[in-house]
Amino acid sequence: MNYTLNQLQIFLKIVETKSITKASELLFLTQPAVSIQLKNFQNQFDIPLTEVIGRQLYVTPFGEEIAEASKRILKEVEAMKHKTMAYKGFLTGQLNIAVVSTGKYVMPYFLSGFLKTHSEIDLKMDVTNRYKVLKSLEQNEVDFALVSVMPNNLNVASIPLMQNKLFLIGNTTRANELSYKNNELILEDLPLIYREKGSATRQAMEDYLSVRQVNTNKKIQLSTNEAIKQAVISGLGYSVMPLIGLKNELRNKELTIIPAQGLPVTSFWNLIWLKGKKFTPAATAYINYLKTKKDAIILENFSWHENFQKP
Repeated sequence: MNYTLNQLQIFLKIVETKSITKASELLFLTQPAVSIQLKNFQNQFDIPLTEVIGRQLYVTPFGEEIAEASKRILKEVEAMKHKTMAYKGFLTGQLNIAVVSTGKYVMPYFLSGFLKTHSEIDLKMDVTNRYKVLKSLEQNEVDFALVSVMPNNLNVASIPLMQNKLFLIGNTTRANELSYKNNELILEDLPLIYREKGSATRQAMEDYLSVRQVNTNKKIQLSTNEAIKQAVISGLGYSVMPLIGLKNELRNKELTIIPAQGLPVTSFWNLIWLKGKKFTPAATAYINYLKTKKDAIILENFSWHENFQKP
């Protein structure tokens, strides 16, 4: 057999997505390139790895076994790379981090300096919803998770990184449409846009409205903060959102923060891990890095956020 590591990686992505189109998008390759590599890989086996029924691609039982073997081969190759660098005196390994979607505005700044110093450490960061983040942590698939609401069902340790402030936002040109009673905003009149259920942002928004005994007449649900931002900019409605992801839109006056009693809702971004977890040298070094550099990172990159005052 004369397969390449590139073919193994492409085949695994096809197995994962069950689609040549999706695999090509995730690998930043053209569909023909992925198809050719799958064909070249298949030609080395007498038994089919995949089959297409209708328009759906399926992985055969033999293909599943080859996929598992491919994972082991690639894992061993990765281990050889790290061992080589370790013999040269470099800190090596891989950091695995799961991040809730809004955390994408936070986590990279707490990683860049560390990875520049330790260039031989690989990073795998999964940005997804809170449910999947906590599931990955619970199943010990990641070293760390970044959350803004601590889990109740997991025994975790944590490092608090920085504040998470949530404000009511709206389209700048629609401020004159707001209604007030006794100088207090009437929230019931607003078409409110929510994140999907399970989101920490959704929970914070619902808790805020519940405390104020607000029952909204119109509710819109979108699955990402980016989608909500665009919906609010378009004038579709209003939402309670984390300040951390609004810097450019506020500066460009596409969005405005609407004063409302009880806001901002404030929590903390926490990097968490399972208590008792045995860290790799890379993970241990990263914890030590955060303990010594966290305040300087916040001062350099997030002073605007920490010092932001409610209107």
